Amino acid sequence: MRSGAVMAAGSIVSRATGFARSAVVAAAIGTIGPVADSYAVGNALPTIVYMLLMGGALNAVFVPELVKAAKEHKDGGAAYTDRLLTVCTVALLVITATAVWAAPAIIDAYTGYTGDHAAMAVAFARYCLPQIFFLGLFTLLGQVLNARGRFGAMMWAPVLNNVVVITVFGLYLALALGGGGTLTPTETALLGWGTTAGIAVQALALVPALRAARFRWRPRFDWRGSGLTRPLRSAGWLVLLVLANQAAYWVTTRLATSAGLDGGPGYSAYNNAYALWVVPHGIITVSLVTALVPRMSAAAADADTAAVRRDVSYALRTSGAAVVPAACMLFALAQPVMALVFGYGVTSESDTAAMAAILMAFAPGLVAMSGQYVLSRTFYALSDTRTPFLLNLVIAGLNAGLSLAAAYLLPARWVVTGMAAAYSLALCAGWLATGMVLSRRLAVSAPLRSTAVGSHGRLLLAAVPATALGYLAAAGSAPAGALAAAAAGAGAIVLTFALLARPLRLTELDALLTGLRRRLARR
Repeated sequence: MRSGAVMAAGSIVSRATGFARSAVVAAAIGTIGPVADSYAVGNALPTIVYMLLMGGALNAVFVPELVKAAKEHKDGGAAYTDRLLTVCTVALLVITATAVWAAPAIIDAYTGYTGDHAAMAVAFARYCLPQIFFLGLFTLLGQVLNARGRFGAMMWAPVLNNVVVITVFGLYLALALGGGGTLTPTETALLGWGTTAGIAVQALALVPALRAARFRWRPRFDWRGSGLTRPLRSAGWLVLLVLANQAAYWVTTRLATSAGLDGGPGYSAYNNAYALWVVPHGIITVSLVTALVPRMSAAAADADTAAVRRDVSYALRTSGAAVVPAACMLFALAQPVMALVFGYGVTSESDTAAMAAILMAFAPGLVAMSGQYVLSRTFYALSDTRTPFLLNLVIAGLNAGLSLAAAYLLPARWVVTGMAAAYSLALCAGWLATGMVLSRRLAVSAPLRSTAVGSHGRLLLAAVPATALGYLAAAGSAPAGALAAAAAGAGAIVLTFALLARPLRLTELDALLTGLRRRLARR
């Protein structure tokens, strides 16, 4: 819990500065239109390519392998870590160089842009694609820290990234650049390279923490016979998993950019709503599970299935106690929250209303996303990457199929909203399927399974009146401004859950609220 709290604090500050970053970017280039969509696509491509080729493997395989090496190797896994870092860094350099060279083809594959619109997107892509190397470096070094029980730096470093981007876009606004439906080459270069500089600073910020952990990386190229085959084989299934996700994401990007060209909210609007939607997941679930994975991996290495079961149940119940109220807030307060974050500069009221509808469609899927993340990381702790791949096909297939249905059945104004709802439904189906398979794998007893299911069921029961009251409170306070509406709605939701915690036996939520009250009383 202490490790999770440290990461959650860093994630909260990171997300808060991320909101400021989103507001500055929206004020500078808007949220709907060719410039906003070109920047959003160009800035998303590094993450797409990185996750497609390496990211998922590094995130899921690295910590279990390092924990296992520390247990089995006489040197505590030092040489193994050096070799694994070296082979991954070489791969990152090759992937980054290839992606920059292939930027026009990648843009063409993910969008239907032509003419000046395509040229601007390609320029942004070429300036942003070097982020692939720094994203990979950040993940590699962060996983080394996590395997050593040091979790804070990886969650706090993104704050520096946000500060750099805020500075760059603030400079753009201060110099009164922009205007019109396109950017000059100089303006594109400023925004593109400035965004990449933020990722570079984020990665390099981990170096002091590594030194404090007494880690010194010595590149080693003696890979043959060093035991790297096992993680690479496990990573193979993760590459397939990411390929399936990216196939669905490709469908999403093509449909969203096409909707933008047809006059409706486009990729930028989808991306902005998604960025707000995943905030509670990043603060709560990722922080908690990241702290638990080394312990779960160690228990799995010792064949202590009972310990793994306890950790999974604990993670599901504890994360659910915070994620369910957060999902209620995202649904009930979508309009004032969108206005608070994006309603500046060239972003109009109708733009924020369109993004609010997308966020409301995303909101129910937050609970499933959190639960699915806990269960999939449990498989990774068990060194099983094949099963999550097969189960993820359910989510990717449903997401792509339902998104296509939304694009063909709904008018342009509602296409992206329908796509967000499609992802929520796909996540719910995937969570259910993954839970059933993992229960059999861990031989989860009926009482333990009913404890986790019952906990979420009671939380969802409380969510109905909480969401309704939060929406009414926000609507009643709307004349006082977006901040007052968001505060009133959030207060109503928190109060409703607090009043229902004991009658509905919401044990984890009650413990969370009690701890919060005690801390406030001490202060």
